[in-house]
Amino acid sequence: MRMMIKGLLIACGSVVVLSACSSIEKPVSAPVASLYANVTPLDLRLSSWPYPYPVKEFKTSLQGQVASMIYMDVPAEGRQKGAVLLFHGKNFSSDYWEPVIAALSQAGYRVIAPDQIGFGKSSKPDVQYHFDDLAANTEALLTSLGIKRVSVIANSMGGMVGVRFARLYPKIVHKLVLEDPLGLEDYSKDIPAQQNDNLLKLEMAQTEISYRKFLHGYFPNWQPVYEQFVEVYVRVQKGSDYPAYARTSVLTYQMIAEQPIVNDLPKLKMPVLLVIGQKDRTVFGRRFAPPEAVKSLGNFPELGRKAVQVIPNAKLVPIENVGHVPHVEVPDVFNRAVIEFLNSKP
Repeated sequence: MRMMIKGLLIACGSVVVLSACSSIEKPVSAPVASLYANVTPLDLRLSSWPYPYPVKEFKTSLQGQVASMIYMDVPAEGRQKGAVLLFHGKNFSSDYWEPVIAALSQAGYRVIAPDQIGFGKSSKPDVQYHFDDLAANTEALLTSLGIKRVSVIANSMGGMVGVRFARLYPKIVHKLVLEDPLGLEDYSKDIPAQQNDNLLKLEMAQTEISYRKFLHGYFPNWQPVYEQFVEVYVRVQKGSDYPAYARTSVLTYQMIAEQPIVNDLPKLKMPVLLVIGQKDRTVFGRRFAPPEAVKSLGNFPELGRKAVQVIPNAKLVPIENVGHVPHVEVPDVFNRAVIEFLNSKP
């Protein structure tokens, strides 16, 4: 099946605009002229953007506002071994899990892949976002589906949601996979607080070229398929809903900035697998940090080694020559490690 990788929101910053997180910059080729000058705009809910599996709607609320959570529910092939819940990162929606969903389904797992409220095809209310609320809505989704126990796979910002979900609902979470999660360090110690108005100005200044440059830093081994991330961003920017889209990006940035989860790590009781790309140097809010502080931030190989020491029942799988999203960059390697972990006895 063709891997479909789409981006959502400028979660990780570029040199020009809002930087929720960014990798160490490296030289890239000369700017490419717009590849999407004549594309059809996308609306706030990415209505015309195709997902790899049929989507369903779960009606819920966030901060008192009615909201819809869109999700994929993919059955296991053959005898079901269990259910797996996927938490996407800030600059992604659930469709970037396509290679993982396919592998898990073939391995006998039912897969639930939601777009969190504020992302992808789900509602984007103008409210203050909290990890606990996202976790609560996800638990309600599982209840509506009659699922009482899951293993969780969580990437980037999704790792922060996944940790909070595991802490709030430990009886539900069988095993936890953290793939290059944000939150392995407390960003609030080094990243100055930012005002929403300033963040929004930076977000609105984003361009196709700056977003593409950001992605080149995010994926150390750039592949043409990653261009799909640029496409979805540019198509949203061309639409009338872009200001609301950008506003949601700002609000979810503040969620990461204000709600560290590093102190939750020692309290995780279930088996945990840490999958860490060894070229990942993602730093949340990098552009706002003092230069000296940046030097000590975002060293994911080191952060992974420290995390496995404080989580009671954890295993570390380092993946060489890979950045922040191993399941996209080296899906076969990632899937083998994860399925072996899921199949193993606790």
